[in-house]
Amino acid sequence: MKLDQLGHWQRTHKCIDLRSSDEGTEVILMGWVNNRRDHGGVIFIDLRDYTGLTQIVFGPQHDQKAFDTSESVRSEYVLAVRGVVARRSKETINSKMDTGEIEIHVKELKILNTCKVLPFQISDENVEISEKNRLKYRTLDLRRPAMQKTMMLRSRAGQIIRNYFYENDFFEIETPFLTKSTPEGARDYLVPSRVSAGKFYALPQSPQLFKQMLMVSGYDRYFQIVKCFRDEDLRGNRQPEFTQIDLELSFIDQDQILSLVEGMVVKLFKETIGVDVPNPIPRMEYDYAMEYYGSDAPDLRYGLKLVNLTEIAKTCGFKVFAGAVKQGGIVKAIRVPEGATLSRKVLDDFTEFVKIYKAKGMAWVKVNEDGWQSPITKFFTEEEIQSINEATGAQVGDLILFGADQAKIVHDALGHLRKEIAKKQGLIKDGDFQFTWVTDFPLFEATDDGGFTSSHHPFTMPNEADLLEWKDKDPSKIKSVAFDLVLNGVELGGGSIRIHRQDIQKEIFNLLKLSEEETQEKFGFLLDALEFGAPPHGGLAFGFDRIMMFLTNTESIRDVIAFPKTQQASCLLTEAPSDVDVTQLRDLRLAIRKTQA
Repeated sequence: MKLDQLGHWQRTHKCIDLRSSDEGTEVILMGWVNNRRDHGGVIFIDLRDYTGLTQIVFGPQHDQKAFDTSESVRSEYVLAVRGVVARRSKETINSKMDTGEIEIHVKELKILNTCKVLPFQISDENVEISEKNRLKYRTLDLRRPAMQKTMMLRSRAGQIIRNYFYENDFFEIETPFLTKSTPEGARDYLVPSRVSAGKFYALPQSPQLFKQMLMVSGYDRYFQIVKCFRDEDLRGNRQPEFTQIDLELSFIDQDQILSLVEGMVVKLFKETIGVDVPNPIPRMEYDYAMEYYGSDAPDLRYGLKLVNLTEIAKTCGFKVFAGAVKQGGIVKAIRVPEGATLSRKVLDDFTEFVKIYKAKGMAWVKVNEDGWQSPITKFFTEEEIQSINEATGAQVGDLILFGADQAKIVHDALGHLRKEIAKKQGLIKDGDFQFTWVTDFPLFEATDDGGFTSSHHPFTMPNEADLLEWKDKDPSKIKSVAFDLVLNGVELGGGSIRIHRQDIQKEIFNLLKLSEEETQEKFGFLLDALEFGAPPHGGLAFGFDRIMMFLTNTESIRDVIAFPKTQQASCLLTEAPSDVDVTQLRDLRLAIRKTQA
């Protein structure tokens, strides 16, 4: 088959542009064949580009040659057509199409390319396609209207974000991809250097240190929509390479940063999906979030708050509860309204669920007309039962679920359980967006070996009250000027006021048990910069991909990234990672060591 080139043709309109007011206009359209219908003597084709569909009509009465050529056209052929806009008759108007009142009577056809048999149908949005096939044939998957709509929304979101920061006097500055390996909580992707044998660059987990040094350089307001890389195990909302909305500001406090970011979030959600975000966004201290939601990323779309029963439980006859308190643990509960109707199987499933989070088990009580129904009822006095009912607000027909262990385990288990209950009980409303800032995070978290690690990162400033006496204070009690933005139980991003004084930064490294040599080797360039007039500064980074998951209402981050990786960090389209030629390894002075079978 002879394929035509564009020649002198230029597209005059997109497929979504034409209306009945354009009747009689000669136009040139280009696109893909969405579907073809042969009605004997007349051939109808829905031509598609990224904007939508237009019906084009081939018939001998319009042009014999074009009609003859159209008989060989099949799905996903690439066409260019020249024709005249005509009104459809009333009975053939398609109200489901934006261009449903018109059609193009084709006078000339160019077949720009053919298409072999497809691995799945692009024109049918209802067809079930395995994710493996979608990723293997990603170029075709991205051609599907649903994916094109997602990618166009992503582009629009990026434009809104950029414009917002430009309007607020930010500079967009690129930071390096080939940089130094520094510990930021996940494994680095390493890149061997050819010119410095045996040495490696690291791909950045974030531009954190570079953007802080930009503040030292006097660029008051920096932002960047930037790729970041982490070599970690993957799940639905993680990728080895991801996109971050990154910003840093000088001479600013927490309230000013939060207010500025709220403006961006309000604008983004309103101009993309028409959702009104409250401004200001509510705030919640970390301690409150953990106490009542068991999580530093609380989902506020439903109740199911955690209730502390430690004082009541410490003297009760149930050894599991009393023993946990005696060993320094806590006892908490969740009241599930009208949950007494849940079957024993569902309760057993909940028990297995909390074991994922290291809980040894889960006690439960159904509140009936004649009292508690539970295997643990016999261990409680009437007074204790009444106290627990009052504390939880339990009514007849409710269910109470208990957790008893060390605080971290109880919070982790019940914090995740409340989310599972909300899904099972249908408590989550579609289209409900509940934002909150979580503030006042601990500066450090205890490690199993008796040491400490940074809750956010080691460049976070302690809060002012703790800073006055922080050298004499238990590190686990020190609060930080750090903040996360949470939406529906998902952290969208986080930030902090940074350390701008070298003496404080050195003390943080000391508390983290970094030797002076290790500190100098990994962070010497930062410490040097802090001696040259570093201004007070702070910033924040958002996960752009996570935001796009909310804007498109999808469960998987792979649905909002053009060319994502699988959960094994591989690309099915390009088959990366792949072997490389031995000469490339030789140039890098590397050798592959085969693992033992």
